Amino acid sequence: MARIQFTPQLRRFTDTPVLDCAAATLAEALDAAFALNPRLRGYVLDDQGALRPNVAVFVDGRRSQDIYQTLRPDSQVHVLQALSGG
Repeated sequence: MARIQFTPQLRRFTDTPVLDCAAATLAEALDAAFALNPRLRGYVLDDQGALRPNVAVFVDGRRSQDIYQTLRPDSQVHVLQALSGG
């Protein structure tokens, strides 16, 4: 099963589950996490359902901006708040 995890930066704002799910796409994995905590959706996705600019998602160690990216049964998904500064 694919595993989706959220880094501590997002945990400052809302509960973030670690979830093993039978998701075929990143969107399905995110929906499974949002079902456990609906507030999390607003931190990760914008009003059009796209990833927010301040959120970075890595699937199996590679950054992804495509919420419809296919997941393998053993995929590891990490969702984090992208940090910027100077």
